[in-house]
Amino acid sequence: MMKLGLFVSGPGHHVAAWRDSHVEADAGQSLRHYIEIAQLGERGRFDFLFNADSNSTFGPDDINVWKRTIASMRLEPLTLMSALAAVTTHIGLVSTATTTYLEPFHVARLFASLDQLSGGRAGWNLVTSSAASEALNFSHAAHAPHGERYARAAEFVKVVNGLWDSWEDDAFVLDKADGLFFDPAKLHMLNHKGEHFAVRGPLMIRRSPQGRPVIVQAGQSDAGRALAAATAEVIFTVQQELGPAQDFYADIKKRAAALGRKPEHVLIMPGVLAVVGETKREAEAKFEKLQSLIHPELGVATLSDMVGMDLSTYPLDGPLPEVPLSNTQQGRQRVVIDLARREGLTIRQLYQRVSGARAHRIIFGTATEIADSLELWYRSGAADGFNLMSLTFPEGLRDFVDHVIPELQRRKLFRTEYEGKTLRENLGLPRPANAFAGHG
Repeated sequence: MMKLGLFVSGPGHHVAAWRDSHVEADAGQSLRHYIEIAQLGERGRFDFLFNADSNSTFGPDDINVWKRTIASMRLEPLTLMSALAAVTTHIGLVSTATTTYLEPFHVARLFASLDQLSGGRAGWNLVTSSAASEALNFSHAAHAPHGERYARAAEFVKVVNGLWDSWEDDAFVLDKADGLFFDPAKLHMLNHKGEHFAVRGPLMIRRSPQGRPVIVQAGQSDAGRALAAATAEVIFTVQQELGPAQDFYADIKKRAAALGRKPEHVLIMPGVLAVVGETKREAEAKFEKLQSLIHPELGVATLSDMVGMDLSTYPLDGPLPEVPLSNTQQGRQRVVIDLARREGLTIRQLYQRVSGARAHRIIFGTATEIADSLELWYRSGAADGFNLMSLTFPEGLRDFVDHVIPELQRRKLFRTEYEGKTLRENLGLPRPANAFAGHG
């Protein structure tokens, strides 16, 4: 069946959501707020919560622009997900950690801990950091080049997977009578030595209830697609049109198969912001209300960040200039530039189109119309499911859970009950064998 992730983002995904009169402006700092979202998502039988993250908000010269956005406030995601593990039972908990500025041992331990505390519901969203200003918070003068970040990431994930397999499933005998806690033959020292890392191991946490936490990635560029096809089990993508989405889907599945992986074990989930109304016009009015609250400074700054070029000196009502290849988010950059060229949009029109949902597809309508759109992409080889974004929280999410979910269930496109206890079981992914079992 269709898979659904719930993309969590403070007061909502629209860049001006915090200004909505029905929204708690600083909700992004409230545990109570996130508990409400998580439990609402579990009531809707979502596969997982997804929390994006960056270790930087803005560059040193951007404060006067970014003062207009809630993006300057962000809780540490693993801390938040651990708190939500205590108030949920079934929904998965997927969070971001960068391979560019963290160490593999840190990441392996953090997600293994979350997985144990949640009973096997953890997922790691692997990123190479799209915000160049992150470098300034980790004693680096500049962001590493795109290719170098992905080379490091490929070795990073290899180390993390190895650490997650430090112990075989039956390593802990817990023999009180004989005083034997674990079987030494079932412990495996990693002893990794590579170009970027030298990690001995082992991890001091037993093997995951689901074998290993689920690995998630958003591979859009060629390097990103290669890494995703080789390592990821869920892939987030930014797609505006059905044709390019089908091409991306086919490309990833083909790459995975060429690497000896089963394509059905690599789930493609485009982001989509769904705005629900009793009529399509009502849904559009909800969106237009927030669109009117985007300050031009913020709109241009958001667009500049997406394309990797400062657009503040260009006429708002002029065309997007020629943009050099970005060193940050190349895949998203391509989607935004293609949209501008295809529809002949000015800078103002373009930021209005993409800043509200960060270049993800936006659909408006009744529950039936939104279900029609999701079903079309799902049945047309463009998606295995979707990473759902809400205009505002909790109102926009409640609209989706109360109206669209029942329509998807009526069409037998989405579950009425969770299939299993772990995130892997609910996603239909196999439990991986320990890579070292039987090797001494």
